[in-house]
Amino acid sequence: MSNINQLLVQAQTAYDAADWSSLIQYLQQLILGTDSEHPEIVKNQEYLLTLTLSMLEMGDFQQRWEITKVLTHLGKIAIPPLIDILKDEDAEEELRWYAARTLGEFQHPEAIAPLVELLKTDEDEELKAIATTALGQMGTVAIAALSELLKQEDTRLLAVRSLSSIPQTETITPLLSVVQDSQATIRTAAIEALSSFHDERVPPVLLNALDDIAATVRRAAVLGLGFRPDLRQALDLVTRLQPKLYDFNLEVCCAAAVSLSRMSCDDAAKHLFDLLISPQTPKTLQLETIRALVWVGTPSSLEYLQTAFNQITSETLWQEIVTVLGRVQKPQITPAVEILLQILRCLRRASLGDAPRTLTQHPATEIANIKSAIALSLGQLGEMQAIEPLIWLLADSNASVRLHAIAALKNLDREAAHQQLQQLANNATLTLDLHQGIAIALAEW
Repeated sequence: MSNINQLLVQAQTAYDAADWSSLIQYLQQLILGTDSEHPEIVKNQEYLLTLTLSMLEMGDFQQRWEITKVLTHLGKIAIPPLIDILKDEDAEEELRWYAARTLGEFQHPEAIAPLVELLKTDEDEELKAIATTALGQMGTVAIAALSELLKQEDTRLLAVRSLSSIPQTETITPLLSVVQDSQATIRTAAIEALSSFHDERVPPVLLNALDDIAATVRRAAVLGLGFRPDLRQALDLVTRLQPKLYDFNLEVCCAAAVSLSRMSCDDAAKHLFDLLISPQTPKTLQLETIRALVWVGTPSSLEYLQTAFNQITSETLWQEIVTVLGRVQKPQITPAVEILLQILRCLRRASLGDAPRTLTQHPATEIANIKSAIALSLGQLGEMQAIEPLIWLLADSNASVRLHAIAALKNLDREAAHQQLQQLANNATLTLDLHQGIAIALAEW
């Protein structure tokens, strides 16, 4: 008996015994592990389909998930029975869910009509969502049918969502037809989908949508333009996006901060700085602006963060500034380290009592969380010049600050930091607090 015939017998035995786990294994070996053109497979294709569909109907959720992979490998022969399941309104909801999902994976024209019909007539929103995804999976073969669905109000949103799942330029024209739709959800979905295309027809639509009455549409347009820094000068995007920092909707404001950061220019950084230090700016937006200034990635953007650190009065914002400085990428690492070290030197002088009054007055000098965040950021940036300032933090009275300083020293250069600590351990001129901190650090190594 051939291996295929043996597997067929074993599959039938497992089916008769209702041993679904074994049946799945045998079907997977027969269909996934064997050439689909093998004479024995072709001869028994109808029988294998019957077993597989039985498994789909009687299995649990996980077993159905596994068996759908087998169905798609059986080929076009599986489409008609799956369509029958999809159309059967009395069938179990989960079974119809799997039928719709599997039909989408075939990417075959025959599967389009029943999925479209379901969108038109079925009232089950979850099932319609699966059909929407399935149509999106089918790619260009489904675009014509989906374009027709755009003409009907009750299926328009689902059609837009399906089209947005198809990353083909052929979807641009049908999507453009609904950017002025009366429903904000449809306009939003269309703008979001169009934003993924670098096509000359899209930017004018996004610019127009900046002033849409719906905040969701404005936000989608702002984010979409943020992905086109190549058009910054041609469309004067910084000037167009700047007013959205002060939109009535906070989510639009945050989106504008993100998009301006992607413009990577000094003008964008200046607008973000002005927003950050304004006393009218909500804290949520200030936090987003701090992150955006780091993403701008210009020397001026880091200078603005340093200036803001000295002007604002919020511990939360101070901590965010020193935290994001630890995440910069080259070539901004060295400037970020210098800013953090300047703050740290201020803290050190304040702790020693020899700082000028202007330095000791900064409230951050007394906050353990700020000092810990600075240590963490310096460790992440990896600049060796931070070793000595981090060692001075070992004299801090707060255990968390000391532990963060130790972790940062290990992250910078474990051996070099250890060697310097050993040398300082024998230095009699150091304060008692620093001696104790160094001893704790050496014990941690």
